[in-house]
Amino acid sequence: MRAFRRGVARYEGNRYKKTFSCLDQYLCMTFAQLTHRESLRDIEVCLRAQKDKLYHRGIRIQRSNVFWLSTLP
Repeated sequence: MRAFRRGVARYEGNRYKKTFSCLDQYLCMTFAQLTHRESLRDIEVCLRAQKDKLYHRGIRIQRSNVFWLSTLP
């Protein structure tokens, strides 16, 4: 986690963020990869089903945030 935060600080990853930080994106994409999700809707549905558990892990998800993930290269 320390190396991740150092990288975000070094490259100013959260410079223009509003609500969805680099850490939120990383956690959502890691969750999707580990659970073999195939689409953005699949990621969103799975994350919403586990919303209470994920909140305690620090993962915050909204539909607009999942849509935002689809615009990344």
